This record gives sequence, structure tokens and C-alpha cells, in this order.
Amino acid sequence: MNHHPPNTGPPTPDKQLEMMDTQEDTGGDDYGGGVEEELPLEGDGTRRRVSTRREDDHMNGSDNNSTVTVVATLPSPNTQATQQQPRANVINNHADQEMEDDDARSEATFRFVVSNFSKLKDTVLSPPCFVRNLPWKIMVMPRTQAPQQGQQQIQQNVGDRPSNRSLGFFLQCNGDSESASWSCNAVADLRLLSVKEGQENFSRKIHHLFYSKENDWGFSHFMSWNEVLDLEKGHIKDDTITLEVYVSADAPHGVSWDSKKHTGYVGLKNQGATCYMNSLLQVLYFTNQLRMAVYKMPTESDDSTKSVALALQRVFHELQTSDKPVGTKKLTKSFGWETLDSFMQHDAQEFLRVLLDKLETKMKGTCVEGVIPRLFEGKTLSYFRCKHVEYTSSRTETFYDIQLNIKGKKNIYESLGDYITMETLDGDNKYDAGEHGLQEAEKGVIFQSFPPVLHLHLMRFQYDPLTDSNVKINDRYEFPDRLNLDQYVGKREEGFGGSYLLHAVLVHSGDNHGGHYVVFINPRGDGRQWCKFDDDVVSRCSKQEAIDHNFGGHEDDISLTVKHCTNAYMLVYIREDSGPDDCLVNIKTVLDEVLEKDIPQDLIDRLQEEKRIEMFRRKERNEAHLFMMIQVVLEDSFAGHQGYDLYDQDKIQHRMFKVKKTSTLQEFLEHLAETLKYPVEQLRPWPFSLRTNQTNRTTHLDVEACLHRELSTISDNMNPWVVFVETVLPESGLRTLPNFDKEADVLLFFKYYDPKNKKLHYSGHYYMHISICPSEIVHMLNERAGLPANTELALFEEIKPNLVDRLNDLNRPIEKVLEELMDGDIIVYQRLDQLTDTTLELPSAKDYLKDIYYRVEVTFCDKQLVSDNGFVMELSQRMNYEQVARAVAERLGTEPYLLQFFRAQSHREAPGNPIRCAYEGTLKDMLVCMKPRQPKRIYYQQLSIRISELENKRQIKCMLMTERNKEEQELVLYPNKNGTVADLLQEARKQIAVMASGGITVGGPVPIITEPVQQGSNINNSLASNAKLRLVEISSFKITSVPSETMSLDTLTSAGTRTFRVEEVPAGEQPIADDEMLVPAAHFHKEAFSTFGTPFLMKIKQGESVVGLRERIQKKLDVPDKEFEKYRLAVVVMGRHTFLAEGDHINVGDFRCHSNQATLPTKPWLGIEHVNKAPKRSRYNYLEKAIKIYN
Repeated sequence: MNHHPPNTGPPTPDKQLEMMDTQEDTGGDDYGGGVEEELPLEGDGTRRRVSTRREDDHMNGSDNNSTVTVVATLPSPNTQATQQQPRANVINNHADQEMEDDDARSEATFRFVVSNFSKLKDTVLSPPCFVRNLPWKIMVMPRTQAPQQGQQQIQQNVGDRPSNRSLGFFLQCNGDSESASWSCNAVADLRLLSVKEGQENFSRKIHHLFYSKENDWGFSHFMSWNEVLDLEKGHIKDDTITLEVYVSADAPHGVSWDSKKHTGYVGLKNQGATCYMNSLLQVLYFTNQLRMAVYKMPTESDDSTKSVALALQRVFHELQTSDKPVGTKKLTKSFGWETLDSFMQHDAQEFLRVLLDKLETKMKGTCVEGVIPRLFEGKTLSYFRCKHVEYTSSRTETFYDIQLNIKGKKNIYESLGDYITMETLDGDNKYDAGEHGLQEAEKGVIFQSFPPVLHLHLMRFQYDPLTDSNVKINDRYEFPDRLNLDQYVGKREEGFGGSYLLHAVLVHSGDNHGGHYVVFINPRGDGRQWCKFDDDVVSRCSKQEAIDHNFGGHEDDISLTVKHCTNAYMLVYIREDSGPDDCLVNIKTVLDEVLEKDIPQDLIDRLQEEKRIEMFRRKERNEAHLFMMIQVVLEDSFAGHQGYDLYDQDKIQHRMFKVKKTSTLQEFLEHLAETLKYPVEQLRPWPFSLRTNQTNRTTHLDVEACLHRELSTISDNMNPWVVFVETVLPESGLRTLPNFDKEADVLLFFKYYDPKNKKLHYSGHYYMHISICPSEIVHMLNERAGLPANTELALFEEIKPNLVDRLNDLNRPIEKVLEELMDGDIIVYQRLDQLTDTTLELPSAKDYLKDIYYRVEVTFCDKQLVSDNGFVMELSQRMNYEQVARAVAERLGTEPYLLQFFRAQSHREAPGNPIRCAYEGTLKDMLVCMKPRQPKRIYYQQLSIRISELENKRQIKCMLMTERNKEEQELVLYPNKNGTVADLLQEARKQIAVMASGGITVGGPVPIITEPVQQGSNINNSLASNAKLRLVEISSFKITSVPSETMSLDTLTSAGTRTFRVEEVPAGEQPIADDEMLVPAAHFHKEAFSTFGTPFLMKIKQGESVVGLRERIQKKLDVPDKEFEKYRLAVVVMGRHTFLAEGDHINVGDFRCHSNQATLPTKPWLGIEHVNKAPKRSRYNYLEKAIKIYN
């Protein structure tokens, strides 16, 4: 992009430095500004807007760093400053000629010498220097900033030269590209070199993601123009300055980056949010011994779409042989994942555990059984050792990874030391040593052995109680390339530590809400050659990039090339030396090269065959526009069809033919004759077409005229094209089909209706001359129906759905009997005498077809059974409620009045509102509008009382809790609508008896219970015959009221979070004396609004000690002494709590409502403050779900 100086007024001195993107637009000029962070004023009064990361002492830290020197002379006025420059020559400063000349290098340093600097007026670009195969150029230009208010007049009076002119210094990437999809992340150091001995260079750092809309980045005011020209500053000599740029770039995305060429390896495609999976798959792939074991897993008989082992073999084989990034959709499909799972961020370590566990299970019973434990399994010894008695308890456990606490730790060694730190159990935390009782003891963990491949999980995500969420710890945490673990195992003869070499570093960028994973791997295990695997892009990197840059840390702890939120999350170390005795698993065996010849040939053949089939299908898809599908229907497909037209499009089995659109009709008939084993002259095609009256009928095709025409033209580009192919009947003895005169003949189809069995029978087709009367073919129809020849028939024309007319005068020509005579018309006939038979339910074909038109398949599902598939019945949409109930009751073997029906919800498969037994609509009205082809559902439940009686009752859902059964259980009660709370409690008592007996009571509704109760359950035992019940109202885990038994049920509402509970009144709470009171009690944590758990009612007494109350509450809650010591009691009024000291006494007046506490939510209650130990879902990451591999 060309940059022109802004047209501004006389400038004023301004030393403000601004980092900017020259393509942004601010204030009308072409330069704009992109600010990273504003720094405080420095000593010279300059406010710099630059990155706050500190400047590295040495930017050229990589071995493949290079320097390019370019000399540019200021062009003449007639020459465009941005003309095409020659490619920069690389001056090698190192011996490695091949590396220095590699355009794919990750970093470089190049210079641009600008002569005649004081006369510079336009933008000047340096020749390109190639890094990561992209051209990078230095862009330099004069910049002028508008003067501040009040300074313009002073400058005009004084006549000074504008002093706010500045040097614009930018780095441009891929500036000549027209592509809009590329991007490249880079850091750079922009320097103005000093020409004066002892004078430091002036530099500024940038960090930017370069892409098409922001392909240059730098500083619009790198240094004031006067400072550059000032010889004392030492930046100019002979009107010449030298600009230098050090740039370090990641491999670009969206350009033709050849990972295989530059690294020898390929990446994995990201499906949306599968970077975590891609990184782990690369780690497992480069664990060569595991890769070899995966290849050897027997998968010959596995389903290619569901076999995880085969899918992993496929991915590994493509990573080894492909030249392009490898897809993982087949792998995730084999996991049983849906598309949404691929767009959901998961934890990498969790995925690794699940995958290794699945592979270990799949390997059992095969030749590679035990490979995963041999590679990844270590052992620890957990122990308890008493100090004063001879008692020790220990247990050996295995692990596949070690989770290291990094908070407050500097490195791995400190974390491992913390892991095995011994803990002393004393005081209230003594160890229960069985027969020795509670003892002071030492608790700890000892590593018995480390696995050959050691996975270390750095716990960067930890729970923060202040924010009640997981947070990411970005603290600096160091890890070495070589790790010695001898000091962390038991005795040398018992355990084995050894020396480990760092093989892979899994890195996470972002926070706990999401981010991105990449992995750095040392494939050969030599500690020198590292590669960065960023999904589909693989690039070489330095050891420093792979290790040092991923320690993490805050802004002042890290260098320019490191992001604050980017740090190591998981480390993979491989043992260097051999184990004790016969243990030979070390880095040589783990990373032993896997060659093509090592892969089982059967597996290679299967994968190659899959590729061949895929290529064939891909070719088919690419050429699909050249072909058309022809669906051939033969006459035997019409037999058995019950309904309008000749066949049901959803049930018929077509014969499919895929032909080129350019094929002729003759070519298709020859192919059809060969397939059907008929001569061509015994075939005649009749295409189906959809008429305007929505019927699907055959039409005439002039075969002779269309024989050499293309099928696409004949079919009017219909795809698929449905054709009825008429054939010569074998029993006819004919060699060819009879001639058909399209002017005088008409093709008719016939159906015979049997009203006794209520069935239609297909009776074939017939070429009928239009002048022939229908009476002349009666004998033929009787013969086809198997009726006596003299049987009188009634004929009907099937015009369209729900429209069938009888042919009255059979002695007139067919062309006059049928008003719109066309090929493909359908005649339905039956015995004439049956039309007047009153014993028949559907005596005429017209009645039957009308009934067919209204017939619908309905699925009836039991409301009480979760995910009930139900049963299907074919019913008429004209049936009323009583007829539907009678039909369903007959199917279920019950009475119609003992059924209740519910509409289905339109948005999901669940029962909706009940249908009243007095419903006056039809079945069609009962069915909720469904999507096409979606099963039509109605839910039902069987009752023990009549539906008419049930509809006079009200359904109330509540919970049940008795004194002995503290767990709440759901009840659905049916008291009378005009009843009281006493009636509700009576219904509850009946249902409790039902639940205990496992049966149902006579004259009561079916109990609706969420959890099955077995015969003789403790519910009956816990509720005595004289036990009193009460109803309490609960909202937000607090009891808000206790409705009296005389209260009408109309006043009870369960809106929002309000629920009801039926509970047994404890004997100790009856009666309530004058100095006593029943108060609601609830659990809370820290704040009174943070309630949880099951609330209850507690009787308190005036003057009672708090100690005594605590004892009663502890007994009621059944909490151990040690745990209950942490509980605190409080009086909660108006949302504020006041804790009760143990020396206090209860004042009943504190719990009475006052004038300003008239509403229920503000009624005082007894609070029990303690930690909520019930598991709860984090309020964040609620879209995440546990990783599962289903197959």
C-alpha cells in the first residue's frame, strides 16, 4: 500500500511515539494507529505507546539468524518510490550455508540503507527478505502530525520549520499478495543503527498477527525528524541512515506452506475446536513403540465407521505416508461423537486418559496386550505409619501421569518434592489405626517406579474460592530438557528413577474459558531438532522456543517472543537409560523408527482399498452433474397397494439406474433389456408425472420419435426420473407388446375392491379404444377378479385424493363417460350388489378410499415410562374421543374410561396438556402439528378411577419426607379441586400406603412416583397409623410457610422456585407451649442468600441455651462431632445473619414477625452456616461435558 504524507497545517514539536498499523484510518489521513499499551511518561517527557515487554539483550539468538544489507538511494522526483525492488541478497554470517539460504527459516535480521534521507518525501520499501517463505520489507516514510491548538500561529510568526515531522518505520509482510486468507504471527525489533562509536542503537519492539488487512505494522512516529538529523545523536552520517529489523515468525496459515518439505512431517486438520486432540495425537504418534502396537492391533473384522483402533491406525498411517495435512473426522466419528463435540473445547489431559484407557481395553487378548502399561504405567506406595505404635498401612497404586502442583513452585523438582512431602496426622486429625485407636501418624507417598514414558500434567487450572471458578495460573515454571528422578524413588533396589529426556511440550494459550493448544516435539529424541505442531502447520523451531519460551510468567518475567498466557501444560519425558534387570524400555526402544515395511500388509491393503473407494466416490460426486437417476417401476410393484394412485412413494422398491444425461433412449432401453432379461421389443416405458390435481400417473412416451434423443431432454431434466416399464407377460405367449395408438387408445389401470375384507386388489392395465363402452370390458374385469362372468359391477373413477366418482352409464363410450380421459387413469370396480349391503362397514369403494384418505398412523406412548417407544395404530382422523379411547383400550386390554390422553409437545418428544374426556374435536384435532414424516404421537396413562372423576381432581406435585426416611421422594397427589390442605394430606397418607405395599388403592388414581418403591419398604415402617402429617412451602431452600389444614387448595401455587413438601410431624414437636415456637431452619454458606440443602422446622424454647439447641440440631441432622464443630447457628432477619455464641440463650422474640416483616420472604429464620459439600457444577464452562469415547 502506498503511504502519502498527510496534508496538515504547520506542525509543532511532538515527541510522542505511536505504534500503529499504516492501513488504519484516523482523522482522514492514510496512516491510522493501532495501540498496544500506553506507558507512563518517561524522563524525557515522551509518552510511548509500545509493548511493555522488555527488550532482549540479544535478539539474534537462533542459529539460523541471517543479516541482509540493502542500500537504497533516494529516487528522483520522476521515479516512483515504491517501484519493484530486486530481491535482497543474504550476507551469510555463519558457516551453515544451506540454513542461511533457506527461505523457510523462522527468523532473520536484515538492513535497509537510506541515502539522501533529509530529502525523503515519499514511502520507500526495501527489497524483500524471505522468512517462512513470505517476503518481508522495511517500509520507511516521513510523517507529519497536526500541530496542537495555539502553536500554529506561533510557528507562522516565527517562520520556523515544522518541528513535529517524524520518521515512520514499519515492517511489511506479504504486501503484494492478493489473497485474503493468509496470516502470520511474528515478533520484531525495529532498530535505527548508530554510526557513532559508543552510541547505542535506537530500537522499538512489535508483536503482531499480520494478515491481508493489516500487512504492515510499526511506528508512525518512530523518532522525531530533527533527532534523526541531529549529528550529535549519532544516527546519521553523510545524510544516510541504516534501518535494521530482526523478525521471528511462526509458520503462516492460509498459504502454501509445505510442512512435509520443510520438516518431514505433516499436521492434523482442525475440525473446529480439536486442537487439544491434534496435539495429543501427534505426541502418541511420535511415541513410536505405541504407534507400532497400534498398527498391530487386529482390526480385520472391525466396522470401519465404529472401530476406534482402525480409525487411529488410519490416522497414524496417513501421518506417516501423506504429504498433506491429515483429517480426523473418521476418528471422532468412531468415538461416537456428533458434530457439536468437535466444536467443544476439552481438556487435553482428560482426553489422553480416556483414549489410552480405551486403547488398553481394545488391546486385551491380542498380541500387543500390555504395551500401554509397559510404556506409561508407574507405581506409587501410599502409606500411613504410626509414630508411637508398631502399625503401618500401605497400598501400591499405579499411575499413567503425574499431576504436579505448580502454584508457588519454581520448577519440576520443587513440585515433585512437594508431591512426596510427608504429612503428620495429629490432634483432631489423628489416624484411625484399628485396634490401636486414634494415633499420631505420618502420611505420605513414595514413588516405587517411573514409567519409560513419563507424562507430567502441570496443574495450571485450579479452583479459586474467591471467584468460585477455575482460573489459569500463568506463573513462571521451569522444566529442564534432562530430568533425573533417582532422588524421588525408594531404595535403589526397590524402585527405579533414572535419567529422562524431554520429548514433547504441550502448550496452552488462553485462559480457563478457552484457548488454543500446540505441541513442540523432539521427534528423534536427540534433544536438538525440535518441531512445532500447530494443527495443520508444522515448522522447525529452536530448542529455546520449545522449552524456555514456554515457562510462562508475567509481563516483566518474559521476553518479547513470549505471550503472557502461553505456557506449558503437559510434558512428556522418555527414559534415557535402561531399567534394572531385564527392563529394556528406554528412549532407543520407545523411539525406534517405524518403517513402512513394519506395518502389517493386511492393514496397508485395507487402507489403500478405502482410499480407492473414497477416490471413486469423490469422482462420482464431482461428476454427479453429468448423470441422472432413473427409477424403474414394474407392474408387480402395484400389487398390495392400499390407497390412491398405483403405489406408495415411501414404500415402493425401485430399480435404480444411473445413466449419463447425454445417453439416448435407445441406449437406456438396451441397458434395461440386458438387466431385466427381456428383448427390447417386449419393453415399453411410461414415465410418471405429477398432475395438477396432485395425482401421480403414467404418461405416454412416443418411443419411436424419442429413440435417439437425450434422456435429459426427454425427462425435462427431472432427477430422479420415475418410469413404469411395461413388459410382455410370460403367460400371454406374445413376442412383442401390442401396438398402442396414441390417437385412439388410452392406457387404463384397474383395482378391485373387496368390501368384506376392506381391501383393494390390483387388476392390471388395459389398452382401451376410446370408442369402446365400459360395459364391454365387464367380462374381462370379472375374469381378473375371479368373479362369475355375468356378475354386475359398479365402476368408479379415482380422480384425486378424497374425490372418487361412480361411472353411471356404462353403455356410453369411455371418452364420454370420463370427462378428461388421459393415459394412466385408474378405474376401481366392485360387485354391484354389495353397495346396498347394510352389514358392511365400508360398502363402496368410494367409502373405503375416503376412509383411507383420513387414515393416519398414530404412536401411543405410556406417559409413565421414560423413552417409551409405544405402539402404532392406524386410525381415522375423523374418529372422535370416544372412538379413539375405545380402540386404544381394546389394544391395551382395559376399559376406555380408565384411560387419560395427553397431546404431544410440538418442540420435543414429551407429553403436553391432557385431553378432556368431553373433548368434542376429532383425532385430527388431537394431533399436534408435526414436521413432515415425523411420527404422530399421543401419550396416555392408565387410571384406577374413571377419567370423568379424575378431571374433577387437581394434580399437585410435592415431596415426601418422613422421620425415618430423611431422603425426599416425589409424590403426585390428586385431591378434589375444591378441597383443602387436609384433603391433600389424606391423599398423601393413602399414597404412602400404596407405595409401601407396591399396589394401588381401590378408588384412587394410579400413584405417580419418580422412584420405584419395593414391597415392604421403610416408608410404611416409618409412618405410624396415628402419625400426623403437615404441608410446608419451600422456596430457595428455605421454608416460607406452613399452610393450615383448613386452607383452600386454590391458594396453593408452585410458580418459580416454590415447591411443597409433605412431612411427618415429629412427636417432640407436639404440642407447642406458650414459651415455645416452631421456626424454619435452613443451611447457608457465608451469605444468607447462599442457601442449600434440605430445610426443616425446629422447635425452640424461650431461654434455651444455644449449646442445647446445637445438640438437638446435631442429632436431627446426624452429623459427626468433628464435622459439626464447624457449624455455626445464626438468626437471619431481612437477609442479614447474626451468629449465636455458645454462651447465648434463645430469645423467641427474635423469630417473631414485626410490622416491617409482614411478607413471608422476610420472616426470621434459623440459619445453619457451614460449607456446602454437595457437588455442584461450575457456573463457567457450562457448555463443556465430560469426554467420552462411546465405541
